[in-house]
Amino acid sequence: MFCNQCEQTAKGQGCTVKGVCGKTDEVSAIQDLLVQVCVELGTVATAARKEGLTVSNEANRLTSEAIFSTLTNVNFDEERFVPLIKNIAAARDELAGKVKADCGVITKIAATADELSKQGEAFPVTSFDTNEDLRSLKQIIVYGLKGVAAYVDHAAILGQEDEGLYASIHEALAAVPQELSMEELVGLTMKCGEMNLKAMELLDAGNTGTYGHPVPTEVPLGAKAGKAILVSGHDLKDLRQLLEQTEGSGINIYTHGEMLPCHAYPELKKYDHFYGHYGTAWQNQAKEFAAFPGAILMTTNCIQKPVESYKGDIFTTGLVGWPGVTHVTNGDFAAVIEKAKELPGFEADTDQGSVLCGFARNAVLGVADKVIEGVKSGAIKHFFLVGGCDGAKPGRNYYTEFVEQAPQDTVILTLACGKFRFFDKKLGDIDGIPRLLDIGQCNDAYSAIQIAVALADAFECDVNELPLSMILSWYEQKAVSILLTLLHLGIKDIRLGPSLPAFITPNVLNFLVENFNIMPISTPEEDLKAILG
Repeated sequence: MFCNQCEQTAKGQGCTVKGVCGKTDEVSAIQDLLVQVCVELGTVATAARKEGLTVSNEANRLTSEAIFSTLTNVNFDEERFVPLIKNIAAARDELAGKVKADCGVITKIAATADELSKQGEAFPVTSFDTNEDLRSLKQIIVYGLKGVAAYVDHAAILGQEDEGLYASIHEALAAVPQELSMEELVGLTMKCGEMNLKAMELLDAGNTGTYGHPVPTEVPLGAKAGKAILVSGHDLKDLRQLLEQTEGSGINIYTHGEMLPCHAYPELKKYDHFYGHYGTAWQNQAKEFAAFPGAILMTTNCIQKPVESYKGDIFTTGLVGWPGVTHVTNGDFAAVIEKAKELPGFEADTDQGSVLCGFARNAVLGVADKVIEGVKSGAIKHFFLVGGCDGAKPGRNYYTEFVEQAPQDTVILTLACGKFRFFDKKLGDIDGIPRLLDIGQCNDAYSAIQIAVALADAFECDVNELPLSMILSWYEQKAVSILLTLLHLGIKDIRLGPSLPAFITPNVLNFLVENFNIMPISTPEEDLKAILG
C-alpha cells in the first residue's frame, strides 16, 4: 500500500505497510480501486453530458458516496466497498453503452467479493505521472474531491443537490489521468475550491432550512443520572432521528466531537432529553468511549479502531464502517436504543461546567453593529480564526498556546474539532461580545467565510485587508477542500500546521507561497508578533 492523504501519515511521507489510521493494505487497495472506477465513471459521464445525454441522479449520488467513503477514518470494512465498486462499475458501463466517444474505459471489475478483496494490482490513479509536481497537483485534486464529496453527500441527505456540481465533480475526476500542464492542473485545484464553496453553501442551506439557524447556547459538560447514548461524527439527520426515536424513553442523548454545535439548532435543542456534551475530539475516543456507560453511535467520519471493552456497544451508520461493528441502516436505531437500555448509564448527576456554542453567521452578523463599533473604537484590535482538524501527532499544543497568548483586545473565531484544544477556556468578553466564538463544525466553514465577507463589505475593504488572520490546522481531506476554497476566494497569509501535507512538493509549495503567502506555523510568540507587529 501507499497512502499519504492525511497529516498523520507515517514519518510525514506515506504509510506503506499499514495506515496509521488503522487502514490495512487490503482496504487501501480496494479504496484505490474504487477511486479508479470513479475516475472511469467520471470520464464516461463527462462524455455523455457533452453529447447531450442525461446522467442519472443515482450515478451522481453514487459518485459522491463512493469518494467520500475513501476519506480518512470513514470506512475500514473492505466488504462494504464491494457493492460500491459493483454499482459504480454498472453505472459506468450503462453510460458507456450510450456514448459515441471512445472513453478508454478498459478496467474490468472482478465479479466476486473474494476477488475484489484480494486485488493486489490496484493503485492510486495519480501514479501515472512521472513528474512529481504534476503528480502532487493531481493528488491535491483527488484529495480535495474527497472533501467536496463529503459535503455534497451531507447536503444531498437533506435534499440539497445541484446537477452542475455533480457534473463538475465528474469533469475533475475525468481530468486526473489526462496529460495536463502545470497551469491546467493549478486551474483545476482552484476549480475544486469553487466546487467546495458551492457544496458548503448547499449543506448550509440544508442544515439551516431543516433545523433553523444556530443560536448561542450554553451546553453542559457534565452528566445526568440515567441511561445514555453518545453520538459522534457530523450528521444532524441521524441525530434528529435518534432524538425522535428515544423521546419519552428515559434515555439521555449526548454529543461527542463535532456534534457539539448541534445543541445550538432550534429544531434539535427542543428535545428535553438532548442533554449535553461528553468528551473532546476524535483522536481521544478510545479512552473516552471506554469510559462512557451507554451505547455509542458513529455517524459520518472520524471512527477509530474500537477497543474491545466497548466494541459491542458501538454502532455505525451511513458510510461509516469497521469490521465486526454492528451497522444500522435506514435511520432505524432500535438496536442502539436496546443496547443503551442494557448498559448502566450514569449513576448520578455531575457538574463539569459548560461551554458556549452557536455563533454561526446569523448569530455573529446579528451583532455586527457592535462588532464594527468595537473595531472602530479600538476595543477590538484583531480577529483570529483558529480552527481546523485536531489530531494525535505532537505539535498541536501550539493552538492552545496561541489562543491563551492572544491579547485581551482580540477575538478568537473557531470551528471544527481543532477547538477541543481550548473550547472550555474562559476568555472573557469585549463589551459583551465573547472573545471565543464557536462557529460550529468543519461543515460550517461556509459560515466563517460569510462572516468574513460581511465584515469586509461593512468596512468597504477586501477580506485580506481585514484585521483577520487565519491559523489553521489540518488532518484529513475535508480540510484540503476548505483550504482550496479559501485559495479560490483569493484569501492570503494563511498559517497552516502542525505540519505541511506530504503530497505537496517543494515546487508546488513555492507556488502557494508566491501566490498566496501560505506559511507553516512557527511558535505562538513569533506568529503573534509577526501578525500584530
